[in-house]
Amino acid sequence: MSLNTFGHLFRVTTWGESHGPALGCTVDGCPPGVPVTAEELQHWLDKRKPGQNKYTTQRREADEVEILSGVFEGVTTGTPVQLMIRNTDQRSKDYGDIAEKFRPGHADITYWQKYGIRDYRGGGRSSARETAARVAAGGLARNALARLVPGLSIKGFMVSMGERAADPARYDMAEIDRNPFWTPDARAAADWAGYLDDLRKSGNSVGAVIEVVATGAPAGLGAPVYGKLDTDLAAAMMSINAVKGVEIGDGFAAARLTGEQNADEIAMSQGGPVYSSNHAGGILGGISTGQDIVVRFAVKPTSSILKPRKTITKSGEETEIITKGRHDPCVGIRAVPVGEAMMACVLLDHILLHRGQVGEGLPGKIG
Repeated sequence: MSLNTFGHLFRVTTWGESHGPALGCTVDGCPPGVPVTAEELQHWLDKRKPGQNKYTTQRREADEVEILSGVFEGVTTGTPVQLMIRNTDQRSKDYGDIAEKFRPGHADITYWQKYGIRDYRGGGRSSARETAARVAAGGLARNALARLVPGLSIKGFMVSMGERAADPARYDMAEIDRNPFWTPDARAAADWAGYLDDLRKSGNSVGAVIEVVATGAPAGLGAPVYGKLDTDLAAAMMSINAVKGVEIGDGFAAARLTGEQNADEIAMSQGGPVYSSNHAGGILGGISTGQDIVVRFAVKPTSSILKPRKTITKSGEETEIITKGRHDPCVGIRAVPVGEAMMACVLLDHILLHRGQVGEGLPGKIG
């Protein structure tokens, strides 16, 4: 299996499986001199790790990250940074019943069709457990961003669960860290708690939509035509396990607007250009405008459920399957820190690309 690497200058290669001894990533291209400790990276991994409440999988993993290379005396050296997370709570026996069957909605069947072999223990590389390595890499990217673009912040949150949506009129960003669903709408969080608890108890699952916003990113990131910032953001979010759709700004809703409604009008202020709205999600022509960069992605329901589903075996026989084991009733919950990590990696990558082409300043300064 190839193509386990993403990024241009800041390049992340993830490795490992859900039920192997460990997983992790190799980060190549991180600038030297970036202060980083395992404790700082652990802060982000703790947001993603399983077993924190009844709304996520009860697999108990500490997700403790180890820095194996590329850091000396507390700062990056410019050489590859190797990060490792050991698996400590695998229960591979839970998957014995599906060794010969394919789970509907899961990558089991396509891995078998492509490679003629699959790791049925939790899905191997197709498992959402792979995203722990991305979160570790995203933590490193955040530390580099803090040095290169002070004031840049990245915040992800859940905006809907199934048919139930949060209300932007009630958003309070301080609420995000106060509930298990990472939503800024406290009323929605209370509603989702009962809804998801009922689904969990019935052995079912549900999808979700996540929004990630980067504030303080400079104008000028991204390049035409194939190096667009939104192209790489969409690819990064789409690569997250279980993601089935990505939007930038208004996304598909923009198709329902007129040109008069959609165009973000521009005015001049003492600090530079300002916009009346942000339908474009902070990106025009693939290049950042200096506004908030807004990305949303849709996460499908967890495929591993306790409801009987029709399927086939490797030999082509029709049968039924019920997936045992420990699974997220809404995998979108733990996708929030993953989306933040991917945003951080892409923005750092494009900042390095921008500096390599035009230098540290913006040649097209206005005013």
